[in-house]
Amino acid sequence: MKRARLPMLAVLPVTVISFVVAVPFVIGDHPLQWTAGSAVPHLVLDGKEHAQPAGSKGGDGKKSTTTSRTAEVAKVDKEWKQGMPQWGAQLYWEDNPEHSVEYIEKQARLHANYLVGLHANSVSVSFPFFTGDRSSTKISRGDKTPTPEHLASVLRIFHEAGLRTTIRPIMDEHSLTAEDGWRGNIKPADLDAWFASYEKFITPYLKAAESEKAATFVIGTELNSLEGNPHWDTVVSDAEKLFSGEVAYDANWDAYVQGPVTMPVTHLGIDAYFPVKVDDDASVDTLVDGWNKWLDKKAPGPLPKITIAEAGIGAMNGAYHAPGDFYVKRAVNTKVQANWYTAVCKVVQERKMSGVYWWSIYFDDDPNTKPDDKVASRLDFAGRSLSEKAIKSCFTSDYAGPGTATTS
Repeated sequence: MKRARLPMLAVLPVTVISFVVAVPFVIGDHPLQWTAGSAVPHLVLDGKEHAQPAGSKGGDGKKSTTTSRTAEVAKVDKEWKQGMPQWGAQLYWEDNPEHSVEYIEKQARLHANYLVGLHANSVSVSFPFFTGDRSSTKISRGDKTPTPEHLASVLRIFHEAGLRTTIRPIMDEHSLTAEDGWRGNIKPADLDAWFASYEKFITPYLKAAESEKAATFVIGTELNSLEGNPHWDTVVSDAEKLFSGEVAYDANWDAYVQGPVTMPVTHLGIDAYFPVKVDDDASVDTLVDGWNKWLDKKAPGPLPKITIAEAGIGAMNGAYHAPGDFYVKRAVNTKVQANWYTAVCKVVQERKMSGVYWWSIYFDDDPNTKPDDKVASRLDFAGRSLSEKAIKSCFTSDYAGPGTATTS
């Protein structure tokens, strides 16, 4: 049976998007506008051994014939079940072909333990893929794209910790910046060729997601200009033949607000960077009102089939006006970030949404270390005590989740 397109409710038209909305996408104001492989490790999981292919690298980066074992990781408070909220973070992973399997496993355990310490029950693994300019029809893996084998290794460790997992490829924008491009305004010269190339790219990752029992595969992220294209019907249909979990799409917040996001998927996420024009000392309730004004432009009331796939803000003065500003480094203000997190969590609960993933943690970082504010993005939250306290409070709240509600 052909799947209905999301969302199903009538949409209140938004005829004009204000300057504060339009400008960020002209100048590239988004946290991901910056911008393979070795073998499967020797693992012992559930009493079964998985051999490490000959010639893989050891912990010192040299060829190794020894085996490695997955060290013990902490377990989540309560494993996610259908109807429960997804409490998680976006783990952004730019792989390095020189990294050994041991290093990748070590980092995965580090992040699993950190997330469990926040009382998370979910994690979304975002990683880059590459293209040419805005008109390019070719999608490719680069050195920074994790191999499906590396991805499988990380998923095994997260599942050992009891974390719900989402796989989320996202287009790197480095090659698009020369012409003020971003992933949401690409215009492939040949759509047939672009979709064929894209499907070829994601196929091995769908297979890895299926073999490691991931919960969700995000079939596309912030591809505004391609939303509603009929080619997606084939892409999603083919994906569902390979992957038995949930196939989702993550829309950018401007596209979500302006009109229906017509994608043939069962679940919609929002990369939510709604600007709220208030002072740095605004109350949590004021921030909640600002978010609700944006969401009400689309649909009032509960949104149980919507996940906040990305929520984040810079820990700095003036951040409420442009929450997704990755580049600017104004004076650090951790209370701004913590209050934003508290407000977003309140919105998720009041609107009965399916959960939230905080942007972000970087795979190569130590999340237990305070960010170096001379070089780190202000959007980093790991190591910021006020922000972590707000996240823990959110993740340990008594919100039971959207349940089995079917409206959106």
